[in-house]
Amino acid sequence: MADYTSETVTRTIRRWIIPAAEPWGAASAEIGKAWAVAELAYREHYDIPKEVALRDDALRFHVRDEDIVIEFAIEERVS
Repeated sequence: MADYTSETVTRTIRRWIIPAAEPWGAASAEIGKAWAVAELAYREHYDIPKEVALRDDALRFHVRDEDIVIEFAIEERVS
């Protein structure tokens, strides 16, 4: 008989999407606002105080065809 376990993991991805259509792209102010809100959401979820630096890979930035996307993922084991 084999010894093993299994688990189910639910993954939630939080995203902030900034329009960045050519030829103008996205304004730095709009990226900054979305970044600040994403960072706050990450800190609140993981209970990280404002004075503690975030890990370098806490937030991810992706470029889509006409958007810039800031995101982080949350994984939770389901009983």
